[in-house]
Amino acid sequence: MSSFKEQRIRKITQLYYSRQDVQEAIFEFSKNKEIIPRYFEGFGKRPDSFQYKSDIFELTKRGATSFHCSEEIWEDPLKIQTGMDENQLNELRTGWDFLIDIDSKYIDYSKIMAKLIIELLNFHGIKNIGIKFSGSKGFHIIIPWKAFPKEINEVQTKNMFPKWPRIITKYIMEKIKQKLIEKVTDLNRPNKYIRDFQAPKEVMPDLILVSPRHLFRMPYSLHEKTALASVVLDPNKIEEFELKHANPMKVKVKNFIPETKEGEASELLREALDWNRDNQISQNKEEKKEYKNFKPIKLEKVSNKNFPPCILNILNGLEDGKKRALFILINLFRSVGMDKDELEKRIDEWNKKNKPPLKQGYIKTQLSWSFRKKPIMPPNCKEFYKGIGVCQPNDFCRLIKNPVNYIVRKNFKLNKSRRNNNKF
Repeated sequence: MSSFKEQRIRKITQLYYSRQDVQEAIFEFSKNKEIIPRYFEGFGKRPDSFQYKSDIFELTKRGATSFHCSEEIWEDPLKIQTGMDENQLNELRTGWDFLIDIDSKYIDYSKIMAKLIIELLNFHGIKNIGIKFSGSKGFHIIIPWKAFPKEINEVQTKNMFPKWPRIITKYIMEKIKQKLIEKVTDLNRPNKYIRDFQAPKEVMPDLILVSPRHLFRMPYSLHEKTALASVVLDPNKIEEFELKHANPMKVKVKNFIPETKEGEASELLREALDWNRDNQISQNKEEKKEYKNFKPIKLEKVSNKNFPPCILNILNGLEDGKKRALFILINLFRSVGMDKDELEKRIDEWNKKNKPPLKQGYIKTQLSWSFRKKPIMPPNCKEFYKGIGVCQPNDFCRLIKNPVNYIVRKNFKLNKSRRNNNKF
C-alpha cells in the first residue's frame, strides 16, 4: 500500500510533467549530462540521457516522480561505464558546472547562507549566478562551466573534478563562516554576546554533491517528500521566497543557467587554490603527527554491530568509490588489530557484494602494499565518506572523529555492559 506522500505526488506528476514549458526546462538543462529518473523510492538505470523532450513525459507515465542529473558535462553520457578509472572518465568529461547544495532543516537558515554565498561570489567578480529551490528546505547555487578558466598552470580544469570543486566549496565555507554564525545568532537570540556555533552546522553546504558522477535534482523537478517543484529564483530576491511559490501548479519557468561571461569565475578558482595550498601545509603536519602517534589496538572478535553506519554501508557493497572504500577497510581492520587471514576473508566477502567487484589482482596488490608498512588509521569522518555516499551519521557519530574511535567506544560500552550483567 502506497504512503500518503506517494499518493500526493502521484496525483500531480502526469499533469505537471505534461506541461511543455516544464519539459523544455528539464530537457535543455539535461544536454550532455548524465540523467536518471526516480520512481518515488528507487532510481532508474544509469547511465541514461534524454534523446527527446517527450522522453520526460513518457518516463512519467511509467511512474517517474523526479529527475536528477550530473554536475559533470560529458561528450556522450551513454559511454560511461561503472568501474571506469579516473583517466577514462577524464577522456569522456568535457567540463563541469560548480554547484553548492545548501541542505538545512530550516529554510530561514538556508536563506541566510545563500545570501552570504552570493555576496562572496559577487566580491570575486561573479555577477551571473543561478539559484533554485531544492524542493525541500534548501537551495542549489550554480556557476556554469563557461565561467571557469579551461587551464591553470598547464593543468586542464575539466580533469580536476571533484578535487577543485571541493576546494572551492571549502574555501567558501571558511570565508562566510563567521558571518553565518553572526546572522544565525541574530535570527535566534537577542543577546549579541552569545554566539550560536551549533546552528550553522545545520546549514553547511553538502559536500556529497561534489563527488564523481553524483546526481542532483534538476530544475523544475518535483520533490517526493514535499510535492513541491525545484523552482528557479532571482538571486536578489531570496528573502522574498516562500514555499507556496514552489506550488507546481503555479510555477513560472525560468532558465537556471545564467548568461555568464567567459572566465568570470577565474579569480574565485585561483583564490581558492591558493587558500587550499596554504592550509594544506599545516593540515598535513597535523595528520602526520596524528598518524605518527597512533598505535594499533587489539580488539577481540570485532563484531559488525560495533561498526559505524558508514562502514556498514560500505560492507553492503558499492557501485562507485570501491577503491577508496578498500583503502578505508584495510586501514580500519588493521587499526583494530584484525589478523591477516580474517582481514582478507572479510575483504573477499565485501568485494563479492560490489557491482562489479574489484579485480582480485588489484586487491592483492593493495593488501601486499599495506602489510609492508605500519598500520595507519583510516581517514577521519565526514568528507571522505560523503564523497562515496556512505556517510549517514547516527547520534553516536557526533562523539567521534574517526571510525576507529567509534568501534573502540562501542566495544568498551558492550564489555562494560557485560561485566555489569555478570555481577547479578
